[in-house]
Amino acid sequence: MGFSRREFAKRSALAGAGVALTGSVGALASAPGALAAEPDAAGPDAARPGRLGYGPLRPDPAGLLALPAGFSYRVVTRTGVTRLESGESTPSHHDGTAAFEGPRGRTLLVNNHELRGPRSGWKHPVPLAEGLVYDPAAAGGCTVVEVARHGEHVAEWVGIAGTSTNCAGGSTPWGTWLTCEETEDKAGQNGMTKDHGYVFEVDPHDRRANRAPKPVKALGRYAHEAVVVDPGRGHLYLTEDAAGPNGLFYRWTPPHGFRHGRGRLRTLAADAGVLQAFKCFDSGGRFVDDLSRATRVGTVYGVDWVDVPDRDARSVPVRKQFAAGAVTRARKLEGMWWGDGGVYVVASFARDESPVQHDGQVWFYDPRRRTLTLKVLLGVNKDPGRDGAFDGPDNITVSPYGGLVIAEDGEGVQHLFGAADDGRTYPVARNELNIGTPQKPEFSEFTGVTFSPDGRTLFANLQEPGIMLAITGPWRRQGRRES
Repeated sequence: MGFSRREFAKRSALAGAGVALTGSVGALASAPGALAAEPDAAGPDAARPGRLGYGPLRPDPAGLLALPAGFSYRVVTRTGVTRLESGESTPSHHDGTAAFEGPRGRTLLVNNHELRGPRSGWKHPVPLAEGLVYDPAAAGGCTVVEVARHGEHVAEWVGIAGTSTNCAGGSTPWGTWLTCEETEDKAGQNGMTKDHGYVFEVDPHDRRANRAPKPVKALGRYAHEAVVVDPGRGHLYLTEDAAGPNGLFYRWTPPHGFRHGRGRLRTLAADAGVLQAFKCFDSGGRFVDDLSRATRVGTVYGVDWVDVPDRDARSVPVRKQFAAGAVTRARKLEGMWWGDGGVYVVASFARDESPVQHDGQVWFYDPRRRTLTLKVLLGVNKDPGRDGAFDGPDNITVSPYGGLVIAEDGEGVQHLFGAADDGRTYPVARNELNIGTPQKPEFSEFTGVTFSPDGRTLFANLQEPGIMLAITGPWRRQGRRES
């Protein structure tokens, strides 16, 4: 049953000023200006309980990763250096990643490789492992990386090959990875021999389960970014990273009687369940056309869901199938993570294609209340080359130590940064690997941020040239602001 604008407006009127806190699960709220870290303010007692963050980042003599004092990193995989079990190089362009409990206390990581288009365009595509190929023309896919307790590389093998532009994705409660293709290429386009723009399931524990890859067409064909699973209700939520027009936030409802589990999604018919796009309205019942309209942290929108007419987009891309006023849009809908009973979802930035410009939003969708609350808002970063200002959030994870850890895909300096429960932010790491020139330095985005199952190791990637890192140190719960 839909959540009507009238009902939301009525609830908002009753709540009065409290509406900004409706659905709050530990507010990650602060004014845009407060989101810039203040590394110089961190003194020697910065790591004390109740203090925010872990202190200033210290330059890396190896020129790879700056970390706070007491922290260290290990290179797990590196394109052109580490090898798969089959002998080929680790594929390039690491992206979305999730960690799973492996055998004998080890961790299994499923790592996307965001390689678009034909294999001939890439030096290190995902190898076409026998039985694991969807489209032999496509360069992307996933590898599974096995690491020991402290992040030591043990082995790496292909989980799926022949997919395209594997950007983010999401882990499932039943222990698998859903990898998302961020493309709309059809067979015959860009060298492809099959249609792309789907979600595929990869099982890190059972290699046989990954044979004969089959797209989960019920989840639609569009420029997928990320996906999360509501473990209680069974819904899947999906983001679309697209423009012209801006992308959509989707919900898939399983068919009656369907039970989730390993390999069950690939058994679904192409039209199984209901795929819908979101439609937001404010506390006055007014339709919200784009999420960039929200300029205050704590903004709460009511959410309704509108059926997708043709989820396989046979003639018209899904996001173009809706008339003006039918759905809400957002530029660069990116990473998601399930936590605190709902979905954290990132809108990475908004520029001239959007009503209002910003350099990043983090929203929280509460499925019980059917509300979307703005938790973090990054104002436009006018000096991206200056260290300390964050912009362009992308992949995201809920930290076992409270708040969020966010991978930056902005301009200039690139960070991993944390956002505490009260909204203050702090640096976790800085990419120091210059892939540009001394005159025009360039630093790759961070991707695939995720904690190990025991919470002791933070894994993250440098997308270019393709490096997976294991970060360890004196992690601790991030305290609230002292009164």
